Amino acid sequence: MAYLSTKTYGADRGLSCAYRQWAADSHCQLLHGYSLGFRFTFAAEQLDHRGWVVDFGKGGFGAIREWLHTMFDHTLLISTDDPGKGALQNLETLGLAQVRLVPGTSCERLSRYVLEYADTLIQSASDGRCWVQSVECFEHGANSAIYENPRALLSKIDLEVYDRLLDDVSHDSR
Repeated sequence: MAYLSTKTYGADRGLSCAYRQWAADSHCQLLHGYSLGFRFTFAAEQLDHRGWVVDFGKGGFGAIREWLHTMFDHTLLISTDDPGKGALQNLETLGLAQVRLVPGTSCERLSRYVLEYADTLIQSASDGRCWVQSVECFEHGANSAIYENPRALLSKIDLEVYDRLLDDVSHDSR
């Protein structure tokens, strides 16, 4: 892979949401809130006609930006396996919360969830020319987690193996 670009959509953007880590053995099992931030790494073998990996405006990142606000701006995230899911979902029925079900509420699970959704958007917007390499989710300045696209990891491994084979061939021909 030849080109990478990054976009940081930081906590200053106002993606304030609440959630809980229901399985935690600490106060994190209670509802609490963060202004989440995300750092995206995009990758492409070829640049577009403007010399970009990704258009950070409406033609590329714009759809991701809109989705981030729909999912994480003044919302209550509930893990699909939370035993209190029913009671928490009732808060939306009562008009007290905008509920979003997610596969998990850790930064690790959120970074994967965001990568998988954003990857479909960016591949569609670029006609498959580029993809999301990784997403980092920040709760705040001290806590974050990164999820790397498994296909991107495989391409790195393939490239490393290919380079080793080339080295072996060049050493054998000497």
